[in-house]
Amino acid sequence: MNLQRYVLKTMATRILVAALVLIGIMQILDLLDVTNDIIDRGLGFGGMIRYASLRMPRLIEQAAPLSVLAGAIFAFMKLAGDSEIVAMRASGLSAYRLLRMVAPAALAVMVIDFAAVELVAPRTDAALQTWWRSTAPPAEAVKAQTKSFRIGGDVVIATTTDVTGKTLTDVKIYRRDPQGRLIERIEAPSAVHQVDHWRLNDPHFVRFENGEPRSGEATQMEWASRFRPTDAQALFFGDQDISAGAARRALDGGSAERPPSFYATRIQRAIAGPFGVLVMLALALPVALASFRASQGAVFVSLSLASGLLFLVFDGVFTAMGESGAIAPFLGAWSAAAIFGSLAAAAIVRLEG
Repeated sequence: MNLQRYVLKTMATRILVAALVLIGIMQILDLLDVTNDIIDRGLGFGGMIRYASLRMPRLIEQAAPLSVLAGAIFAFMKLAGDSEIVAMRASGLSAYRLLRMVAPAALAVMVIDFAAVELVAPRTDAALQTWWRSTAPPAEAVKAQTKSFRIGGDVVIATTTDVTGKTLTDVKIYRRDPQGRLIERIEAPSAVHQVDHWRLNDPHFVRFENGEPRSGEATQMEWASRFRPTDAQALFFGDQDISAGAARRALDGGSAERPPSFYATRIQRAIAGPFGVLVMLALALPVALASFRASQGAVFVSLSLASGLLFLVFDGVFTAMGESGAIAPFLGAWSAAAIFGSLAAAAIVRLEG
């Protein structure tokens, strides 16, 4: 086995173990909160397995950066503690090359994190929400939810009890021109989602032309909109995190009840979130350069761990600021990664120099 494969295997193994431990702990804590509800609903052990599997993508999202931080620290501690790093350094191996050797493990976690959050989680979140509400006892039955939201320049008010998001009731659509003036009002008792549009049943509409209202009605009307059932689920029941795809639809004329800065920041976070995995790896690298015989090991491990935890705190704060519009969305999504990545790079350069 060559040096590259040995170091990478050491890193990947410890990241995997750290991820399994963290996900296992979070899964247990999550199940402790819902076990009584699962039993009360008569879902049994199969219900617990189903709940755990549908929650897995979100747990991967939470565990990914910490698993890389912890796994990298343990891997570097092992290599440094066995004096393997000393031998590598004596042969001319630089810290930069060492970082390149272990980077594929972090990149793999980054790809898994992105796939879990952006590709799998939107589907599992919707499935979990539908299943959980459909199995609720009568005392906890879904109550009608009424929301007002924007779709492009239009304002919509609707009500629903459908956890799948495919049916709306008491729909009111206020269409506006680019100057914000009302040009049409549509009211329908119900709306049902079709393949690429919504079908308004028994709609009544009033159009305003040259200041004169003209009313009419129809048996059915097609409402072409980027508003999807998954958007309705997130909007009315609020149990799902918004994916980058949903945020992009909101900015391109889909449903929105939050300021544009929230959706713009969420799009940036689709990449910035997984990129934090690489920052965690860089923050752990100084452990490999510590002299454990000179008692530097404990200090470097503590500093790397503290830096990683602070990075998560700052990342959350900057993200919230970006979503609220206090700072630009790009800064909200990337500031923490830029700051702590620069600190890690400076530390590595100093130790290597």
